Amino acid sequence: MKIGYARVSTGDQKLSLQLEALKKADCQRIYREKASGSYRDRPELSRMLDQLREGDVVTVWRLDRLARSTRDLLEIVAAIGAAGARFQSLSEPWADTTTHAGRMIMTIFAGIAEFERDLIRERTGAGRRDAQRRGVRFGRPRKMNAEQRELAGRLLKEGQSVREVARAFSVHPATLYRILAPVSGS
Repeated sequence: MKIGYARVSTGDQKLSLQLEALKKADCQRIYREKASGSYRDRPELSRMLDQLREGDVVTVWRLDRLARSTRDLLEIVAAIGAAGARFQSLSEPWADTTTHAGRMIMTIFAGIAEFERDLIRERTGAGRRDAQRRGVRFGRPRKMNAEQRELAGRLLKEGQSVREVARAFSVHPATLYRILAPVSGS
């Protein structure tokens, strides 16, 4: 049986492109997962591996849908082979374990893919550090700007309750405690 495996990392990403490609490749069963590829213990991946039989062919849209590291990829492909099944990637036709050459090439290219991901991670980190040096702020936007914080602090000093001030600015009281502690003296 031809078995497909599709994965996205987050709930807001869509599986549709992968599912369409796997159906077009005649996969009779498709396991779907929404989990980071960096996690080795993924429920649908485990279920698929447990249910493999001799002669099955596991098909993925791209290698990075199955694993994020060379070691994990090779371990998963070994588990597929141990079950008597084969493996293929639709986007990387060289990743086909039905031949000795395919197994060798897949090992080499998986290493190159991991190297490329490491380079991307390194460049992204350098860009992030550079942006931080230039004053770019990452993360959630602030709930209140400097003018609002100053006004809220003044209202608290004038005797208004934290709840009243929080309601006026449409923030949770804990937000005021967190950002105004030095201002209000509490």
